Amino acid sequence: MKYLQGYPEQLVSQAQNLLDNNRLKPYLLKKYPQAHAVRSNEALYKYTQALKSRYLKQSQPITKVVYDDKINVMKHALGMHVTTSRIQGNKLKAKKEIRIASVFKLAPEEFLKMIVVHELAHLREKDHNKAFYQLCNYMEPDYHQLELDLRLYLTLLDTGETLY
Repeated sequence: MKYLQGYPEQLVSQAQNLLDNNRLKPYLLKKYPQAHAVRSNEALYKYTQALKSRYLKQSQPITKVVYDDKINVMKHALGMHVTTSRIQGNKLKAKKEIRIASVFKLAPEEFLKMIVVHELAHLREKDHNKAFYQLCNYMEPDYHQLELDLRLYLTLLDTGETLY
């Protein structure tokens, strides 16, 4: 139950019970019956831009949003926000990128939204502090429940199963 470290023992044991009794997949399928349709990098960029335009109009522009095969979910990275800076003449140009682990191409849309919201929140708040999580909850009111369910989803994937 490596994805549930830090959660209360009672919750971890409930999750372990679901897993042991082959009820984790049906539980997740009931809550999240279908995968999202955001499969290409272009579609992911548009999806992210729509969320950014709705909730973070004043934030810096994002130049790139892609699915990344190199992000290792097993090392607790679901997505990344990257800032690259270049000097052009006497100006400093900064580009913001968001990278989402490719394993989420076939995930429920709610999980994709949770990850994108998390990475967008880093445009304003660098650290995982109270203000960061308030911003996440502003963009996705069910953020914390989705984070827990996403961790259950990753636990399922870790067994070699798929949801869809």
